[in-house]
Amino acid sequence: MAKAIHSMIRVLDEARALDFYRIAFGLTVAERLEFESFILIYLSNPESTFEIELTVNKGRTEPYEIGNGYGHLAVSVADLESEHARLTEAGLAPRKLVDFAPGGPGTAAIGRFFFVANPDGYQIEVLQRGGRYL
Repeated sequence: MAKAIHSMIRVLDEARALDFYRIAFGLTVAERLEFESFILIYLSNPESTFEIELTVNKGRTEPYEIGNGYGHLAVSVADLESEHARLTEAGLAPRKLVDFAPGGPGTAAIGRFFFVANPDGYQIEVLQRGGRYL
């Protein structure tokens, strides 16, 4: 059986990206590998063995095009409202809180979430921990 271990994201500004992931999700550098034309930075925290791999291509000055194939990464948190307030206070501009009720208005929500974008525009969904979103 396969085990998911990381997701790779290309970033333009290493320092901005590291700052964002540290402030937003408590991710810190687990390993940094420097090569001639690029750098790989693996980010993790004690909550999970899954890592974010940042790729910094040396000499790149133009922002990346995210394209229409990328959806989002997702993380779960114990207290969604306090995380939303914390990210707002940190100036990270999270979007509004949403109750996920696929049955439509008046039906029970199966989840609650908001989105926040990293400095390169990649969307990250932040879900209230519970149910299938542990």
